[in-house]
Amino acid sequence: MIRVAVCDDDERYAGYERELVQRWADLRGLDVHVDVFPSAETFLSRYETHRDYDILLLDVEMGRMDGVTLARTIRRQSGDASPQIVFVTGYDDYIADGYDVEALHYLIKPVDEAKTAAVLDRAAQRIAGNERCLNLQCVDGIVRIPIHQVRYVDVAQKNYATVHADRDHTVKRPLSDFEPELRPAFFRAGRALIVNLNAIRRVTRTRIELTDGTVLPLARSAYEPLNRAIIERT
Repeated sequence: MIRVAVCDDDERYAGYERELVQRWADLRGLDVHVDVFPSAETFLSRYETHRDYDILLLDVEMGRMDGVTLARTIRRQSGDASPQIVFVTGYDDYIADGYDVEALHYLIKPVDEAKTAAVLDRAAQRIAGNERCLNLQCVDGIVRIPIHQVRYVDVAQKNYATVHADRDHTVKRPLSDFEPELRPAFFRAGRALIVNLNAIRRVTRTRIELTDGTVLPLARSAYEPLNRAIIERT
């Protein structure tokens, strides 16, 4: 499923944009879910706990928080895991701001259906080509982490695991649940550790040194299999 958000303070126009997205999805045979938000603030409130949108159609001229400010906030919070942002505006004065926040495209009102479909096609292609993400159900909502950012995952306590990426996220999930999602770039180095092979700088018989300086304990029985996995990976 592709999750799309439409953020526009003009109710009629937001409904029209939603229709265009649904028509595009129907023509392409795609499973798409669309949510509509009447302001930047309402979208941001939802996004802070559910960062699961793939595409954001974002009106530039809105109330207290404009679309450009919202886009910058999203990029700052989510980085590589941010949705594909498409600005929708009645003017072309904001193109430089679009480059600043890496917007996919600008659609000028009144929006043309064919142009909208072409932009959505580009967004869908980018989504399909992006690296997979881990979806973590944390206490403050769902967090999406690109898998290449994960350095390692270890056991925090029984039935809880911590994902170490740009920051640490502890979730109620057994470590074994992560293995299918993380293969083939990760190695199970014992009962309590899964490590990103691309993040390893050095391996000894008792420890793993990561490129960021982190040192992890290594079970002696895992030394030979880990070395084989590194060689096969390279």
